[in-house]
Amino acid sequence: MTTTILVANPKGGSGKTTLSTNLAGYFAGRGERVALGDMDRQQSSLTWLSMRPAELPSILGWDAREEEVPKLAHKVPWAVVDSPAGMHGKRLSEAVKLADKIVVPVQPSVFDMWATEDFIKTVLEEKAIRKHRTFLAIVGMRVDPRTRAAAMLEQFLEKFDLPVLTYLRDTQNYMNAAAEGECLFDRHSIQRTERDFEQWQPLLEWVEAVE
Repeated sequence: MTTTILVANPKGGSGKTTLSTNLAGYFAGRGERVALGDMDRQQSSLTWLSMRPAELPSILGWDAREEEVPKLAHKVPWAVVDSPAGMHGKRLSEAVKLADKIVVPVQPSVFDMWATEDFIKTVLEEKAIRKHRTFLAIVGMRVDPRTRAAAMLEQFLEKFDLPVLTYLRDTQNYMNAAAEGECLFDRHSIQRTERDFEQWQPLLEWVEAVE
């Protein structure tokens, strides 16, 4: 049985690919078989995967732009799907039906918050959410807790009856790892990413929890 995790937000640059690639890398690092699907025409996740060094834990990949229920995903215990910006209508409905869990990344900007609010309302109205018992949660991305923007994001997220799993800080660790086809969980210096590991724990626990 495959657990499919959809990473979605209609706003471009919200952090979907960062979350998707790092989630896939986490499962691979645990010795799990995992597939990384990319619904975006830019195929950023699959480009990252093509750069991944052969000696690192392997991740299967598929172009999920056309497939409603990718066959590859059914061959592994974990599937992570990176969705495109602006996803709506039938395509959104099909993606929601495919997912067991949905992670929504949100950045501390008013434009991201406005776009995310409408998106969450639309997703929660989807019959598939109720029928297929899909679970939805939010992750704050590139958040500096000392800023006014972070306080605004926290206040904004309080209006939803949804779990806000964690806030991931704004750090070059993600960019530096991605440039090498790696993820946070492939990094060789544990000391350099210890804080980031701690921030990821609530998200990983939620994803792995059996409902």
